[in-house]
Amino acid sequence: MRATVLTIVICAVALVCGCRGGSPGHYTYKPPTRIDDGLDVSALTEAGIDPTLLEKAVDDIQAGKHTGVHSILIFRNDKLVFEEYFRGHKFEYAADRHHGDRVGFDRSMSHRVMSVTKSITSACIGIAVDKGFIESVDQSIFDYLPEHQYLKSDGKDLITIEHLLTMTSGLRWNEWAVPYSNPENDVIKAYSADDQVDFTLGKTLLSEPGTSFNYAGGCNLVLAEILRNATGMNIDEFSGKYLFGPLGIEPYYWSRYSSGMIDAAGSVVLTPRDMLKIGVTFLNGGVWNGTRVISEEWVEKSGTSYPGNSWMNDGDDFYGLKGYGYSWWTHKFVRTGKRIDMYYASGWGGQYIMVIPALNAVVVFTGGNYTTPRPCFDILKKYIIPAMG
Repeated sequence: MRATVLTIVICAVALVCGCRGGSPGHYTYKPPTRIDDGLDVSALTEAGIDPTLLEKAVDDIQAGKHTGVHSILIFRNDKLVFEEYFRGHKFEYAADRHHGDRVGFDRSMSHRVMSVTKSITSACIGIAVDKGFIESVDQSIFDYLPEHQYLKSDGKDLITIEHLLTMTSGLRWNEWAVPYSNPENDVIKAYSADDQVDFTLGKTLLSEPGTSFNYAGGCNLVLAEILRNATGMNIDEFSGKYLFGPLGIEPYYWSRYSSGMIDAAGSVVLTPRDMLKIGVTFLNGGVWNGTRVISEEWVEKSGTSYPGNSWMNDGDDFYGLKGYGYSWWTHKFVRTGKRIDMYYASGWGGQYIMVIPALNAVVVFTGGNYTTPRPCFDILKKYIIPAMG
């Protein structure tokens, strides 16, 4: 009798699994859920994407082959076609590996996007130019820094707004030589400064502005002060009115230093779908759902490497040349004999907004790899790009 009952239970379980289209431990693709957020949704196959490879990607992530991934979203041909979330650690700076509580991420949960903030700050500057608050990116930064004229010396008056956007200010800045957990990192030092603009522009000018790339979050802090003086609004208010508002992004969050200045280099908190909206706006040349938010010219400058900011990417022939535009990274790589250009916003830990115009696609990642390698480009290379045919 017990054997008969057990057999019936096993058969029932097998039948249920079969009806769900997958076996235990195997992910089966489901199209994203449509909600009232301005994003249309569809299935992978309708966008010409093979679900098999993406199902394998999810299985491998859940099996631990790619760690620290919190979400993957794919937008193609005007539709959100893939949206998956995983378990991972919330960000907590003081914790081991910066890992706070372990949670199951979902689309309702906001995520600190780290240096993706820089690309958002750039977009705000672009909108300010479009609307006439800022006359030109070729102006000296000191045209918009009335309270910091005392720093206008030793050739620093030659630094333009464009130089800040492209990380070619020429200023000394130590951000990549030591980890962000090291108090000697200039980003960490900036937190305790009385005035973040003074801290940044007080650095020694090492090279002629516009001639040498040096990744420096301080550039974005100065950009936020320029925006405040040009518009009469802090960047949180400005972004809400002219960027996040038109995109229907609410809530959002920018953090402040103890000085009162806003961290415009790495503090924005958004949901992955909100990140996607920004990417889609750039993919569409600055237009969101029929409304122009930012000029097409600014989008082009963002996705085009500034002269001198291109170099070979460590011998990785898949990604080829990479560079840096108006606070967006750029890549040129070859796929089946065809060159494809991509540009992306990148944040510490694995936060990405990847815009791929040639494939009419945007890919978003969030993650928690603050002290470990980020697997996002491997996932893009191994599963996502090949799945697009």
